[in-house]
Amino acid sequence: MPRKPVARDAVLDAFEELLIDVGERAATLDAVARRAGVSKGGLLYHFPNKEALIAATLERLDRLAREDLDAMAAAPEGAAAYFIRSSLWSDTPMDRSFVAATRLAEVAHEEARRRFAAIQQQWLELIGADVGPAMAKAVLYMGDGLYFNAMWESGPSGNAVNREADVHELLAAVERLRG
Repeated sequence: MPRKPVARDAVLDAFEELLIDVGERAATLDAVARRAGVSKGGLLYHFPNKEALIAATLERLDRLAREDLDAMAAAPEGAAAYFIRSSLWSDTPMDRSFVAATRLAEVAHEEARRRFAAIQQQWLELIGADVGPAMAKAVLYMGDGLYFNAMWESGPSGNAVNREADVHELLAAVERLRG
């Protein structure tokens, strides 16, 4: 399979960074080209408009979510424990893609919202197969709470060390409810 052009990945990474750092409105094509270190013509070669950048960003989210779902399904500790453990910001490609797409959903981008709903449904199904449907929602909300509280406290570069005790407490609660 041929490798994607490095410039294309750099542009997509720059768009993602701008979404995270300054939001969708400030992530203009000019700003993306500057951040990526390419000419505007180079950007337009790969992405003819902002909607093409958004589509590629959402495709990246889908790909990373599929990889995460596969890892969750194969996790020896179970889907629920995997979800809670992976709900802390660790600056992974999935974390960055997730937050960038969140910025799109915040401005009512319907396709971003649709993709989030689909990913959330897949998480719920896997977690539900592990701990039951009612508990799956509780686990989802626990993971969301961990993730967003860390974001409120210190942004995307939040200190996960401060949340490790919370993870252990939530995992113990899930085990008690499961038993």
